[in-house]
Amino acid sequence: MRDPLANPAPLVRSVYAYVAYRIGEGPEAEDVTSDTFERAIRYRSSYDHRKGEPITWLVGIARRVIADTLAAAGREQPIDPAEMVGGAAMSPDLDARMTLAGAFHSLDPETRELLALRYGADLTAREIGRLLGKRTNTVEVALHRALARLRTALDGETPPQTPPSADTEPARTSTLPARSGHSSSD
Repeated sequence: MRDPLANPAPLVRSVYAYVAYRIGEGPEAEDVTSDTFERAIRYRSSYDHRKGEPITWLVGIARRVIADTLAAAGREQPIDPAEMVGGAAMSPDLDARMTLAGAFHSLDPETRELLALRYGADLTAREIGRLLGKRTNTVEVALHRALARLRTALDGETPPQTPPSADTEPARTSTLPARSGHSSSD
């Protein structure tokens, strides 16, 4: 049996990035990441390499740890990062990061989760699909829409709060690039 934790350094970085997308950077994200790896070590014998890469397995664990952590704190969602900063002057980098965090937080939970899985954990659409039980093409379309919602939020507009169901296949339009040579669905 292949050890899913044989090369932990890149896994720790990816899990932490995912967690930071979901609940913000800092001590709470570090604790969740640590708890994720504690559970992974405890349950490493349950890892099945035929079901996906170790990062997908770890992100699944991290999702449960995040839910447990938020529930224990009496919250369903993390605190809006923009609310944590008072009127103090910020560096341009911090200001840009806070703007992005505020726009990200304004999105609905499903959209935030998709973006966190893709850009925080750096999972592919196929890996996200396996984790969420969705077809790869469905995930790709949902990610495209999620990025559009984030752009809208960054432009200062209110993003739609109710995303189309990721279980339904959207109608194809001419704005989507045609794919040739392969099917992206599972």
